[in-house]
Amino acid sequence: MAKDVMCAVNSCTYWAEENKCSAESIFVAYHSSKEPKHSEETDCKTFESK
Repeated sequence: MAKDVMCAVNSCTYWAEENKCSAESIFVAYHSSKEPKHSEETDCKTFESK
């Protein structure tokens, strides 16, 4: 498991100093029913606006 999860979206509640994610768990989903092949085809469902 990753020790640090990095996040550059500072408008998220879980964004922490040094671009780290402070959420206890992360849920990443994909845009459509097809299996993603690139990061751009995924979404962070953990995001909560500040």
